[in-house]
Amino acid sequence: MPEHLLWFIPLLPFTGFLLNGFIGRKLPRSGVAAIALLFTALPAALVAWLWQYMLSTGTLAITANSRPWIAVTGFDVRFAFTVDHLTLIMLGVITGVGFLIHLYSIGYMAHEEGYWRFFAYLNLFMFFMLVLVLAQNFLLLFVGWEGVGLASYLLIGFYWHKPAANAAGRKAFVVNRVGDFGFLLAMFLLIKHFGTLDFTRIFAAIQLHPGLQGGFLTAIALLLVVGAAGKSAQIPLYVWLPDAMEGPTPVSALIHAATMVTAGVYLVCRTHAIFDRSPYALGIVAIIGALTALFAASIGIVQNDIKRVLAYSTISQLGYMFLGCGVAAYSAAVFHLMTHAFFKALLFLAAGSVIHALSGEQDMRKMGGLRKRIPVTFWTMSAGVLAIAGIPPLAGFFSKDEILYRTFDSGHILLWDIGLLTAGLTSFYMFRLWYKTFFGTERFNEHDLGQVHAGENEHDEGQAHAHGVHESPWIMLGPLVILAVLSVVGGWVGVPAALHGHNEIEHFLAPVFTATIPGAVEAATPVESHAGPELGLAFTSVLVALIGWAAAWFFYVKRPGTLGEKTIGTSPYRLVSHKFYIDEIYNAVFVQGTLLFTRAADLVIESGLVNGSGSLAAFVTRASSSATRRMQSGNIRSYAGWLAAGAAVVILVMTYSVLAAHPLVGHAATR
Repeated sequence: MPEHLLWFIPLLPFTGFLLNGFIGRKLPRSGVAAIALLFTALPAALVAWLWQYMLSTGTLAITANSRPWIAVTGFDVRFAFTVDHLTLIMLGVITGVGFLIHLYSIGYMAHEEGYWRFFAYLNLFMFFMLVLVLAQNFLLLFVGWEGVGLASYLLIGFYWHKPAANAAGRKAFVVNRVGDFGFLLAMFLLIKHFGTLDFTRIFAAIQLHPGLQGGFLTAIALLLVVGAAGKSAQIPLYVWLPDAMEGPTPVSALIHAATMVTAGVYLVCRTHAIFDRSPYALGIVAIIGALTALFAASIGIVQNDIKRVLAYSTISQLGYMFLGCGVAAYSAAVFHLMTHAFFKALLFLAAGSVIHALSGEQDMRKMGGLRKRIPVTFWTMSAGVLAIAGIPPLAGFFSKDEILYRTFDSGHILLWDIGLLTAGLTSFYMFRLWYKTFFGTERFNEHDLGQVHAGENEHDEGQAHAHGVHESPWIMLGPLVILAVLSVVGGWVGVPAALHGHNEIEHFLAPVFTATIPGAVEAATPVESHAGPELGLAFTSVLVALIGWAAAWFFYVKRPGTLGEKTIGTSPYRLVSHKFYIDEIYNAVFVQGTLLFTRAADLVIESGLVNGSGSLAAFVTRASSSATRRMQSGNIRSYAGWLAAGAAVVILVMTYSVLAAHPLVGHAATR
């Protein structure tokens, strides 16, 4: 039965983690790689079979249940998995892109220390991510949610000997705990109001009460947004993602572009029945998404580290997905999630190939002229750049424009304006990266490569010094080619109805997102296409993207140096290049504020109460012991005196007791 196969999808990567984790140190690198690939390929094959089975049979959902996991009076949770059409897309992205990144990593990490540890962590991440998307209830989803956070922490800090990597791992872990606190509070409210954490029961209860609007549902939705903002790096919890680039580049491609950071978007989409009943919460999601998209894009235009440009680009594109969710265009958000996984994984892996060629150099100011040196990397990365810039007919054009159209159609004109401006900035900073990396004069000294730059691929140093700038091996280029093809054609499944008459991705996800709840927000349902306005808006966004491309060409090819020292010295440039000083503000308010509070607490509690109470007890003990030791003087006359005094006290007490007990004496005393 197909439901029995669901258990194997996450358990296979977990088996790979156990094998490499326990015996990988003793295996040759080929053995470690074989285990990692095998236990990633098998789940991908199972997911492909599930696609074929569900589409051919018309099955809308498959569920695998276990015995009760937690069972107390009036509350139970089962360890249960469910696959519907939304889960199918997520599983396809996780296992498909995940396998390609595992394959790429074999070449990229070939000479790294801790090779077995790296692949063990990758398989562990795959396990938790698959649990997250397969979960049928909030608690099991939270297990996967926390698990991917743990795996992310381990992989960001993989280069444990680098202080920056350790700091980045801790930062990601702490910031995500803030979001997770909101998620936990949301689950407590769900238990209070619904008595369950099961998706099916909660959504059915909402459906049975058409008048249930806002109120505690808004509170639950907003708390879920806090969790989603932490995991998907949205304002104000985005600050961990740029620093996460301290991890190996394949980690950036898998976790911080294609899978984990989309978990927040998945959470909002999965719980759309709750958000549909709270227009206020949806509005907050849309505003957060639009502002994050613009904010991150504005920072991306001045970054010089090739990976950090892509990191801020990821934050910005996640903002687009949140914008789609906020206008209840859930299908459009998931569509962009899918295409983004293709072209952003491609861009990160291609950036890794550039770094590999330059022996660890990541500063674009020290690149240039690489298109003839590493042609396969150049052409594949070009596909990713064109896709994310929204140039038709590549994947990013269809998914991004669907979100912009649905935003405009829902009446959020200001948010559409922000999204359109962000599209222009995206095109500008991506073509800036393209020109600075591959065009112009070579700004690196080939003979110094590998001697000056100790990047994350330190094993490349000798090879680069001996052979100069070199193209990556095909075990790395193969995944680039596949992802480049997907970046070109992956958006064709979502060709808008205005051009095709039928939006396939929206039709595929309709059983999941069609609003069947009376009184719910109707924007979740497929909308009637208006060909004229939709094509006009698409033309506008393409024009804006072309303007961004032209601006990048002018400033970095036609008139290089125009944005020179005068621009760099201006206050706006310093403000943006310092990322609006948000990290400094957070450090002053939260980090230093917490340290100040702990120092004050140490002064009052530790030094005052704890040490003070100890000092007081010591003083009392010393005083009483000083008085007591006078009785132990060693003088016989003193002992006789103390004995007589004690006897007198005893006689007095006994005499008083006898007299008080006599009836006449006691009666007289009371009178």
